[in-house]
Amino acid sequence: MSNNRNKDNAINIILDSSAAAGAWAIFYAYRKYVIESDKFGYPVPLDLDNNFYLGLIYVPIFWVGLYYLSGYYNDVWRKSRIKEISNTFSLTLLGVILLFFLLLIDDEVPNYEAYYKTTLTLFILHFTLTSTVRIGFAVYIKRRIRSKKIGFNSIVIGNNQRTLDLVKELNSDKTAQGFILKGYVNGNTENHILKDELPMIGTYDQLGDLIKQYNIEEVIIGIESSKHQEINTVTSLLEEEKVHLKIIPDLFDMMSGSVKMNNVIGTMLIEINHDVMPTWQKVLKRLLDIFVSLFVLVLLSPLFIILSLIVKTSSKGNVFFKQTRIGYKGKGFTIVKYRTMLTNAEDNGPALSSKDDKRITPTGKWMRKYRLDEIPQFYNVLIGEMSLVGPRPEREYFIKQILTIAPHYKHLHRVKPGITSWGQVKYGYAENVEQMVERLKFDILYIENRSLAIDIRILIYTIKTIIDGAGK
Repeated sequence: MSNNRNKDNAINIILDSSAAAGAWAIFYAYRKYVIESDKFGYPVPLDLDNNFYLGLIYVPIFWVGLYYLSGYYNDVWRKSRIKEISNTFSLTLLGVILLFFLLLIDDEVPNYEAYYKTTLTLFILHFTLTSTVRIGFAVYIKRRIRSKKIGFNSIVIGNNQRTLDLVKELNSDKTAQGFILKGYVNGNTENHILKDELPMIGTYDQLGDLIKQYNIEEVIIGIESSKHQEINTVTSLLEEEKVHLKIIPDLFDMMSGSVKMNNVIGTMLIEINHDVMPTWQKVLKRLLDIFVSLFVLVLLSPLFIILSLIVKTSSKGNVFFKQTRIGYKGKGFTIVKYRTMLTNAEDNGPALSSKDDKRITPTGKWMRKYRLDEIPQFYNVLIGEMSLVGPRPEREYFIKQILTIAPHYKHLHRVKPGITSWGQVKYGYAENVEQMVERLKFDILYIENRSLAIDIRILIYTIKTIIDGAGK
């Protein structure tokens, strides 16, 4: 399946490039002929210069790069013809504005009306050609899905009448949505209501291995809504898996308004989409991380030298403190900070710092107050292990304790950890596991509502905290 997807993605890029090149060729011919004719007052023969041929190379690269940054090529098989038109319209508008300032604004024109004509012409040509090939390609993909030539490896979780009805519907669905059912997963091995429709391939605790074994992309949860604990257990197990989650709705879900219809013909399912931040915002967030971290590391390099000398001369031990923390997708990484504690601070085992912690050096207290000890973490941000804004990373030792109280802590691993967070701003540092759990609600609220606007607000509040010396 992956080879087919890569091939279709390549075809998609080629079609976009061809449409962009075609739009540019027609536009260039129009611009040269119309503008030159208006300038001299009589028809001028079309002269295709080097800019025309260079545009056939660089303009398609520009458009494909813009589409890539927007996340358009993330999943070539999950396309909607209606969304294709709306997405193409907005990206074409953005791209044409950028091209105007990059290429067209320096053109010699008889009047400003010529600018409007050429820009509008480029927009109409590019949008028309690109949306046409994209709709055609989307139709092609839909037909292959419905003929079951391609699809998404899927499993069903649950073993009840609702899941049985769903499986029967999917197996007889003439307008197939691409589900290739590999089997079902059940919490116990006693009830086998689905045995005549699907094989049972495992239990809840085997979900991670089953997803890898069968290369699962879609997980359909058919557990009754009343079994909250069971649903929480399953979603926690799937937290760090790269799969699309869907839930079979019941009447209560429909009446409560939690079912959003996005497929008129297909089977009714609720899609759980945790990815609330659009791709273009993710790209800008990463660019902001790189720009700010480079700015800090380069511009504040004299401060680094001063702080390093202060730490080295104020107490025995290394200048930098390194520790393994758990970050994105539950993977460990080495966090870097200025040392603010005595070298024997954890001889008796891992322990969180507190307000009047005697392990903190006098210099360390001052550095913590203004969060200067965390400046080296901009290196972690630069190399992509952390972000400017995100939940604070914790040690595995404390995470295991938190999970016994709050299994939903795994939600935090859906995003990169940050130098600052909503939990830090609203709650502050935690001195024990109970306070970590209390702070958790702010970080989960951030994850479920994250956006560039919220990140900027958190950064502003963090700067205020630093200026006020409210750290600890």
